Amino acid sequence: MKEFTASANEEGVRLSRFVEKVTAELPRSVLYKSFRNKRIKVNGKKQDPDYRLATGDLVQLYLNDEFFAAPSAAPLKKKPGKLQIVYEDAAIAVLYKPVHMLCHSDRTGDTNLVDLFVDHLKETGEYIPAGGSPFRPAICNRLDRGTEGLVLAAKTYPALRDATAIIRESWLHKQYLCIVKGRPTEGRLTAYWQHDEGKKKVFIYRKPAEKRKEIITGVEVLEERAGCSLCRVTLYTGRTHQIRAHLAFLGCPLLGDKKYGDVNFNALYPAFTDQALCAYRLSFEGIPRESTLAYLNGQTIELPSPSLPVKFKQL
Repeated sequence: MKEFTASANEEGVRLSRFVEKVTAELPRSVLYKSFRNKRIKVNGKKQDPDYRLATGDLVQLYLNDEFFAAPSAAPLKKKPGKLQIVYEDAAIAVLYKPVHMLCHSDRTGDTNLVDLFVDHLKETGEYIPAGGSPFRPAICNRLDRGTEGLVLAAKTYPALRDATAIIRESWLHKQYLCIVKGRPTEGRLTAYWQHDEGKKKVFIYRKPAEKRKEIITGVEVLEERAGCSLCRVTLYTGRTHQIRAHLAFLGCPLLGDKKYGDVNFNALYPAFTDQALCAYRLSFEGIPRESTLAYLNGQTIELPSPSLPVKFKQL
């Protein structure tokens, strides 16, 4: 039998999810059989899988040792990296992800944003990975490896839960700066998006059809120079590669984009080895009062001195 004490980071976590997090290779059939056979208890009493944990709850698991994670092998050496924090409070942080940095580990040992964030919280004492807690600080949205910009991160489970809801319900508004070929159509633009997993690309269409999903992209041209435009883009929907694919569909692909871009046009600007795209502004609006992150309503967090406007003037 193993015991775990729920911390503030497990407040409100479903009991079945908690058990899945602190065990390894536990079949779901065994999990729910253990609930029925009273082998999973909270504070000495049988509880249902949907029970929501409270801080201080003692979770008792009468399970075979084979279902608990063995000590892991020595971790891969991480390449050095520096965490840049644009905003931080007790619950969340807004981090800057540079081009080429991963948001999550891909098991290569490359520097990734979430590990830098966790290391930062260990150093400040805000996260102590002890006591079997399944919660680990996390980032709430992601950017492509070749895209730079702001990423929202959560320090606690309630913050992660509520930040996920904020993103899902579109109470978080994201704006990007980008450099594109030519001058795109401006305004709030609607099209239809479809992901082709085999080709690892997305395709944009004018008309709806089965398996196509509506996308809405706001485009504003800020400046024109050397056959390019510096644009501000607002995401009203958040699909994979939405900005890159939608602008390419409009005939104005991102400068430096290898997947959706214009190869010949990119060759004219060899300094741009990655897509010229930066997530530079996050705004919060409409968060309900019952959310632990309601205090963010009306706040805008912006990347100080983004580099794309400077690079644009050097074209």
